Amino acid sequence: MGKKKSTKKSADEPAEGPPRTKMPRKEYEAEMAVLQGELVAMQEWVKSTGAKICIVFEGRDTAGKGGTIKRIVERVSPRVFRVVALPTPTDREKSQMYLQRYMAHFPAAGEVVIFDRSWYNRAGVERVMGFCTPEQTQRFLNMTPLVEKAMVDSGIILLKYWLEVSADEQTRRLKSRMDDPRKTWKLSPMDLKSYKRWYDYSRARDAMFAATDTAWAPWFVANNDVKKRGRLNIISHLLSQVPYEPFPGLDVELPNRQKAGNYREPSLAVRRVPTPF
Repeated sequence: MGKKKSTKKSADEPAEGPPRTKMPRKEYEAEMAVLQGELVAMQEWVKSTGAKICIVFEGRDTAGKGGTIKRIVERVSPRVFRVVALPTPTDREKSQMYLQRYMAHFPAAGEVVIFDRSWYNRAGVERVMGFCTPEQTQRFLNMTPLVEKAMVDSGIILLKYWLEVSADEQTRRLKSRMDDPRKTWKLSPMDLKSYKRWYDYSRARDAMFAATDTAWAPWFVANNDVKKRGRLNIISHLLSQVPYEPFPGLDVELPNRQKAGNYREPSLAVRRVPTPF
């Protein structure tokens, strides 16, 4: 018999299923409302059980990491859900063990920490743009599975998402940032330098998957060419990975408000906000 042909798709290829068409906003918002209600239920479970959840979002430039994270945290408590997006390391941080500055942000009991870019910078942008040596990248790839095993063994639920976007869609999104004054802040010189290095990023991603896609901390790849569908798919999957209990709801009634008694509105000259709308 001949060798069986592999059916495994690369991260660049679209997942099987119906064509990725645009999604009507009304349908999208209805589905999102249901999922955000489930995120609140997950939040209450995290608070009551002391669970620790760490979610990593990585992906190509313009893949939609920020928008996905925004919808995840939109209706939950910032005291439970915390987003970490670290700036360029300081000179002191550069002298530390590479993962050290990220460890300070790992979740404690009752917390969900979301990394918008993470320690995987070393396997991606730092490698491609020459900000670290090949030896430093390889050392990182060797070390990371062990660190993540220690995280999981300590009780952290670790979820790693790679958001993929096609070359044509990335081009469209970058051009929209150039033409829309509301989005120009998203367009950095690094984005333009990275744009022409598509296949360098593909090779870096593939090496990262090969070294760090483990049984205890696997990578989950989401095609995000259609942002609305991608966000729903990711949040739905996230919820499926956490053993939370459905929130039973609140069995409460509003109490009667006290009577005004001798209270009277004071005649104070206050500065009111103009009402042009």
